[in-house]
Amino acid sequence: MQETDIFIIGGGINGAAIASDAAGRGLSVILCEKNDLASGTSSASTKLIHGGLRYLELYELGLVRKALHEREILLKKAPHLITPLEFILPYEKHLRPAWLIRIGLFLYDHLAKISLPRSKKINLNKNINGNGLLPKFKIGFSYYDCLTDDARLTILNAISAKERGALILTHHEFISAEREQNQWKIKVNHLNSEKIFYAKTLINAAGPWVNILQKKINNKKSLSIQLVKGSHIIVPRLFSGDFAYILQNRDHRIVFAIPYHDRFTLIGTTDIAFSDDIDHVKISRGEENYLCSIINQYFKNKISPNDIISSYSGVRCLHNDHAENVSKISRDYKLVLDTENHLPLLTVIGGKITTHRSLAEEAINQLHPFFPNMKSAWTGTAPLPGGDFVNRDFKQFYAQFKKTFSWLPENLLDRYAKNYGTRANIILADIHQLKDLGKEITQGVYEKELEYLIQHEWAETAEDVLWRRTKLGLLLDQDQQQKIETWFENN
Repeated sequence: MQETDIFIIGGGINGAAIASDAAGRGLSVILCEKNDLASGTSSASTKLIHGGLRYLELYELGLVRKALHEREILLKKAPHLITPLEFILPYEKHLRPAWLIRIGLFLYDHLAKISLPRSKKINLNKNINGNGLLPKFKIGFSYYDCLTDDARLTILNAISAKERGALILTHHEFISAEREQNQWKIKVNHLNSEKIFYAKTLINAAGPWVNILQKKINNKKSLSIQLVKGSHIIVPRLFSGDFAYILQNRDHRIVFAIPYHDRFTLIGTTDIAFSDDIDHVKISRGEENYLCSIINQYFKNKISPNDIISSYSGVRCLHNDHAENVSKISRDYKLVLDTENHLPLLTVIGGKITTHRSLAEEAINQLHPFFPNMKSAWTGTAPLPGGDFVNRDFKQFYAQFKKTFSWLPENLLDRYAKNYGTRANIILADIHQLKDLGKEITQGVYEKELEYLIQHEWAETAEDVLWRRTKLGLLLDQDQQQKIETWFENN
C-alpha cells in the first residue's frame, strides 16, 4: 500500500506535465500508464508548437493567444527540441481571399510577444519556396511557428516530474478507484498482479480513454466528448529547403507538408469523427488518398499511397460543443473538477501539445483549496530536462559539445545534442573514445545510449527506443531494427 497526494492516470503529454507541475510544488505524485509513455495520441501529432492559424477562422482568439504565448515559453524551456520553422501558404484565390489571409496573419503576428520573424507576402516564382510547387502558384505568404518531437517532449516532462520526487509507473493499468472514507482507493494491474494505492486527489488524464476510465470511477456519470482521428503519412522528401508548407483544401481544412529528419516529408492531418477501438487505431486507405490528393494539387512531384514509407494515427478527445463538423470543434481544453465528499476528481478533456504546460499549471491551481500549502507555479521559467543551456543558448552549447566530443561521428554529435540536450552528458560521462560507448548494436546505436534510455527514460522495448525515445525507426532498415530488438531480448 502506498499513499500520495495526487494520483494521475495517463502518461501522455498532459498527465506527464501535470505530474511535473505538482511535484515541483511539493506535492507527492504517482502517475500510472498502461503502456509506454506517449504511446497514444501524444506521439501522433503533427509535431508542431503553434498558435493554430486556422483557429482564427473559428474566432478562437483566446486559444490562439494562449497557444502563441506558450510557444514563446516552450522555445526557451527546450531550445534543442523546439525549433523555429518557416511556413509557406500558397495562395488559392477561390478558397480564401488574400485580404482574409493578410488579416489572419496580422492577428497571428500581434497576438503574442513574438520573437520569430513576422509574416510577409512572397513571390513564389522568384523565391526558392516556390521551386517545388506547380507553376500556377505565383503568390504565397510566409510566417513562422515551431517544430518539435512530441514523444520526447512528453518524456522530458516525465523526467522533470521524477527529478522532483514523482513516481512514474509505466505498464501499470488502472483497474478501479473508489472514495473510501477520506481518500481514494485505487487499484492498478502490473504483470497480472494487483497493486493498491491511496490518494487525496485523483486525476483522469487518459486522453481518448477518458470516458472508459470515468465509467470505472463512477459509471453513473459520463462526459460529453467527441473523439476525432487524425492521420499522417511520411514519404520521401518532396522538396528541398528548410521550410514547410500549409496547404488549403476545398473542404476548408488545411494540411501541412513538413521536412522531417532530412530525408522525408511529414504530411497531415486528417480530421475524422472516431468511434472504433481506441487501442487499435490506424490510417485508412481513404485517408491516404485524401492526403496524397491534396499534395498532388500543389506539388510538381506527385505521390500515391505506394510512396508512403510510414504512417501513424492518433485519436483526440475534444469537449463536445455540438459543432456542425468535427473540424470546427474547439481544440481548447476543459478541466472538470468533481469535489464529492471533499475528495477531488479532476478530469482533463482536450488540449493541444502546445498548451500542455498551461493546462498543467491551471489544473494544479484548481487543487489549491485542497493543498493550501503547495508552492507557487514555477514551470513558466524553468527549463525542461536537457534544456538548461548557459544563457539558454543551444548554438553555444552545440559548438562546445562538438569540441568536447570531437571524436564522435558527425551524425552522432548532431543526434545526441538535439535529442538529449545537456543530458547527452549523462550518456557520455567518462567516455573518451568511440569504443567506450560499448558494443555498436547497429549502425550509430551503441550500448551506452540504450542503457541510458532504460535507466533514465523508462524504455523497455526496441519499439520504445525506435519510435518514442528517438525516431531511428524511420532511419534504420528492418535488419538493423531487428538487432536492437535482439539486444533487448538478451538484456
